Amino acid sequence: MHVALTEEQALIQDTAQRFAASELAPVAAQVELPEFRATYLANLKRLAELGFMGLNVDPAHGGSGAGVVAFSVAVTEVARACASTAVAMSVNNLVAEVIQAIGNDEQKARYIERICNGEYPAAGFCLSEAGAGSDPSSMNTRARRDGDHFVLNGTKMWISNAEYAGVFVVWAVTDANAAQGKGISCFLVEAGTPGLTIGPHEHKMGQRGSSTNPVIFEDVRVPASAMLGRENDGFRIAVGELTGGRIGIGSLALGIGNAAIDIARKYITEREQFGKRIGDFQGIQWMLADTYTELEAARLLLMSAAYQKESGQAYAKAASMAKLFATESANKACYTALQLMGGVGYTEAMPLERLARDARVTTIYEGTSEIQRVIIARELLREVA
Repeated sequence: MHVALTEEQALIQDTAQRFAASELAPVAAQVELPEFRATYLANLKRLAELGFMGLNVDPAHGGSGAGVVAFSVAVTEVARACASTAVAMSVNNLVAEVIQAIGNDEQKARYIERICNGEYPAAGFCLSEAGAGSDPSSMNTRARRDGDHFVLNGTKMWISNAEYAGVFVVWAVTDANAAQGKGISCFLVEAGTPGLTIGPHEHKMGQRGSSTNPVIFEDVRVPASAMLGRENDGFRIAVGELTGGRIGIGSLALGIGNAAIDIARKYITEREQFGKRIGDFQGIQWMLADTYTELEAARLLLMSAAYQKESGQAYAKAASMAKLFATESANKACYTALQLMGGVGYTEAMPLERLARDARVTTIYEGTSEIQRVIIARELLREVA
């Protein structure tokens, strides 16, 4: 794999970097507050105008067609400034890709361009439930056929973008008698469909600008044509698409980690103790060296996974390795940065405390670090079976 970016990828990275620095970073703390939701949504719209809501989506469907590597580097740059914005961008790309990969021509024409061009502020990925997080095959949401419709009942939990999503990709059990994971189907459900309710937003530790809500389905009727892919084939779709989503979350975490340690690096060149800059102490230098080395390793793992996906190779193991290492390294980078900055880094006067809060969930959503290790081990054993 050639790790240098192409001219187009470098241009996308530069565009994301400049937009993040000029538009996102100045308001990143503000958009954590509900009264700045309009600012947050305006920035999502501008990302759509830049083509960032469908970077790996075919231009024939309204996407940018820039590929997975471009998507990864763009998410990283956006997350340097505002992880709340980056997660919405990542989920939007994920949903658009699901519809592109599985949807029929009518579904692609109806939804993908709306997601990519900002007509829909965002899209939602409704998989997790209170009792079905790491094991989504245990879901309880049901879809019962009623003539030429399906009727959905159940509750999805922790759904990013829920409050302003225009369409949801929803998984539900369509054959309760099938083996676990074999009787699940996938549906496209538009916001505003009778019976669909968005529950109260979660008060989260981090990434507060992004809404996270339960999505409740009470006798929600959708036409049979709203089914995405084949009946009872939905679990395979979910597992496959989550694999790609891990590249997005790993890239997001990398941006947070880079931002955190960059702040600390600047600080230790200015702060003096015992008559010299604290950056001149060898112990401090080693902390810095180790952190940047780990983040660079994370970047290369992400580039490898993105390249494998983009070139049509099997990439499940690579995506899990990248997600695991990048998210764990980002959390470590944030806490190393806090240690380097001491008390001032712990206060809201510095963005570091927000970055540390934002990083924490990256080892949880899109598959916990523990689940990534299970996947990696399974793939390693399968290779020698």
